[in-house]
Amino acid sequence: MNSLVILGSTGSIGTQSIECALHLGFEVEAISANGNISLLEQQIRRLKPKYCAVSDIASAHKLKQNVADTNTKIFEGAQGILEMLTVCSSKTVINAIIGFAGLCPTLKALDCKKKVAIANKETLVAAGEIVMRKARLVMDNCRKSGDTEGGVIIPIDSEHCAIHQCIGSCSSHSEVKRLIITASGGPFFGYTAKQLENVSPAMALKHPNWSMGSKITIDSATMVNKGLEIIEASHLFDLPVDSIDYIVHRQSIVHSMVEFTDCSVLAQLSVPDMRMCIQYALTYPKRLKGLSDRLDLSKVFTLSFENGNDELFPAVTLARKAARLGGIYPCVFNSANEACVDLFLKEKIKFTDIYTLISAALDGISANKKTPETDDIINADKTAREFVYELANNSL
Repeated sequence: MNSLVILGSTGSIGTQSIECALHLGFEVEAISANGNISLLEQQIRRLKPKYCAVSDIASAHKLKQNVADTNTKIFEGAQGILEMLTVCSSKTVINAIIGFAGLCPTLKALDCKKKVAIANKETLVAAGEIVMRKARLVMDNCRKSGDTEGGVIIPIDSEHCAIHQCIGSCSSHSEVKRLIITASGGPFFGYTAKQLENVSPAMALKHPNWSMGSKITIDSATMVNKGLEIIEASHLFDLPVDSIDYIVHRQSIVHSMVEFTDCSVLAQLSVPDMRMCIQYALTYPKRLKGLSDRLDLSKVFTLSFENGNDELFPAVTLARKAARLGGIYPCVFNSANEACVDLFLKEKIKFTDIYTLISAALDGISANKKTPETDDIINADKTAREFVYELANNSL
């Protein structure tokens, strides 16, 4: 029986990954979460995994008591997730951890010669060059021993999953001219600058098409998510950010497109359902009957496409700036945003302050290394968060 590890099993992607695993007949060998031990206990009793890791140590202690009657071994803390990965025999790891915290587990999974189905875009934004370099090295070593899965990274994000499917039709990477990532536009598409000034967390958490966690939903509202996805795509598909565009597509039916050198454009369409992307990552290169509804084009009355407003929503502009600066700056962009989302959800800053603080972090944090190592990225993450919290506390 095929088996897998699901990191971030209590979140939106994690719970849908469990659905897909059960549908496909996969054994879930291990799960992890930050601290939702009520749901974790339910998952342990349902799935009977060998291992479970809880990054919040106090929650791990409580869960260990709650499931003492089971055979599941509980690992504690962020280090516990890494330790768990080293003992898992599964060849596939779904990384659905939220935010920068997903970086080290991705690197550890690659070190353990596993295939990584990645929904944690922050990993590739913050340390894309490091992650892809390690993936290539692991993949090359695995191929020598006949292992065709170790080191493989398959994207779960709907946009990158779509590109992965479209780009497979070309015989050479040189045939790709441009990637076009679609964006729903979030709940505030068409707003004026004055309207954005009064946006509340409750308003920003109402996404028109997708049901997601709070962090990614805020990122969708600010359009930071598109900035993150452009940087991620540049690493996944080895293209400069200037060859990756985005377009607002309110219906979320077309998930992304690839333009080729002959000006032909291929698009991937489906109903908005992340289970399709998760299953694709688990079964690639095969396709099996899934859980998603069939797309009935006769009921899709219109497919519209519009340019984004980078003046009102400058997140993509800031992301491109970070990518061009290189080094630690994509990490600074990501970590500054994570701090901003935290402050906004706590109603300590305004919606539009998110852009101001990210921009200030990119301008105010200096760095010398163009080719940072993992420790440099971890330090940059800490520095960017501290910078944002201090600036917000002192001047906003």
